[in-house]
Amino acid sequence: MPRRAMPIPDGVPVLSQGRHWNPRSGACFMEMASFLAGERWSDHPKCTHPVLAAAARCVNDAVDDPTRQRLVVMIPEVVGLNPDDPRVDAAIAARCATEALPVSSERAQHALAVGLLAAERTLAQLEGETGPLGRMCREALSTAPSAEKWARDFTARAGALRRPLRSHAARRLVALSIDAIAEACVTDTPDRLVRLLRACIDDTKSFMPPVPASTSRLEVPWEPAAKDRRPELSGS
Repeated sequence: MPRRAMPIPDGVPVLSQGRHWNPRSGACFMEMASFLAGERWSDHPKCTHPVLAAAARCVNDAVDDPTRQRLVVMIPEVVGLNPDDPRVDAAIAARCATEALPVSSERAQHALAVGLLAAERTLAQLEGETGPLGRMCREALSTAPSAEKWARDFTARAGALRRPLRSHAARRLVALSIDAIAEACVTDTPDRLVRLLRACIDDTKSFMPPVPASTSRLEVPWEPAAKDRRPELSGS
């Protein structure tokens, strides 16, 4: 028997799919984050790491309306979550691709494996061959040996054996991974996507510098640029 969606309490923002020009026309996950950060209304706010923001936008658009409301509680967590650690791009992309690879179609697996090999190379350079993120990539690739072989052959022909995973490629891999999960023949697609965004947020948090014990997050809020204007959410 399908579970009934709980009614949305008054005052809780209702997320919707796609991009919105202003709050009156609705809000996606990252647009609401821009509002909470006091930034200019945008689905690409400065307060959140670009690859994490890409994952949030893709999950927001891939799930149905009831599932999308389950994402609301995570929005405050991405405000100010923008570490400058060079591993973050590859870590988030690898997280998404490792979740997608086992349930994807053969065609999608080939592209995902190419991206995972690039993430694995990048992480090996940054954290060593035995780092936990690199092991995650290796374990995922081992579940699809034919896709890995295809990806290695393709990468060799393309002359990209040593090419690292750049930020724009990481965002593309994130989008491909989430699309692959959304289209997979599994019965728990919404839950998988919610868990994936949760994992991406937690992964990104692990790269944040430690906060001094005498300082709470409330005492060091995200500071928007002076030129940014905070939009009004009310319809008046």
